[in-house]
Amino acid sequence: MSTEARERLIFALDVDNFEAAEKWVKQLHDKVGLFKVGKQLFTRCGPEVVHMIRGEGGEVFLDLKYHDIPNTVAMAGAEAARMGVKMFNVHALGGPEMMARTVAEIDARYPRGDAGRPLLLAVTILTSSTEETLREVGIDRPVNEMVPRLARLAKDAGMDGVVASPREVGLIRQACGDDFAIVTPGVRPAFASLDDQKRVTTPADAIAAGASYLVVGRPIAAAADPVGATEKILEEIGQALAL
Repeated sequence: MSTEARERLIFALDVDNFEAAEKWVKQLHDKVGLFKVGKQLFTRCGPEVVHMIRGEGGEVFLDLKYHDIPNTVAMAGAEAARMGVKMFNVHALGGPEMMARTVAEIDARYPRGDAGRPLLLAVTILTSSTEETLREVGIDRPVNEMVPRLARLAKDAGMDGVVASPREVGLIRQACGDDFAIVTPGVRPAFASLDDQKRVTTPADAIAAGASYLVVGRPIAAAADPVGATEKILEEIGQALAL
């Protein structure tokens, strides 16, 4: 297992209680680079779960998708950074001012290059969204136009990267260059089902397209041998990185 492959793999800690989270962290902390803590787990357990993960030697992607007035999001981001998370996200649809204000707040507390500075990410279009669901909320432009547009807005605001479907990684690379982080959910190895994700691809394809980090949940959590499934995914990532 290469260190680089491990650092790029994020396990989605999609559980509803502290005990289940702790079990997964103890089992996988030396196999994955980060644990994604989302709305359900954080609402139930709060900062305690972040402290537990870090105490076990793990790193945290705080996936709360902040979307509010600029000052509120900026202050929430500052608290996320204070908890010691390695990355957190906001919604790019919140607009340039909201993103830029968050960046400025983090810059003031954790200058670029500071070891404690988290990676600041913007969510483009959720991987569960389709052209039809976008039209229903009044977004008439196609996904492959909206994603790079939002990614450029995020980059111009000073964000470090985006969260986007692996299908749009190439478009984002074209729009934002190679030094822009892309975190991709909706990654499914060949042995897993699609579940409710609509725009998905394999770990090897996502890495080959230019993804920086891969978020994987159910293909590991639902496997008969979660550690074995993780190792298979790491092997696939490692092979793609070697190409």
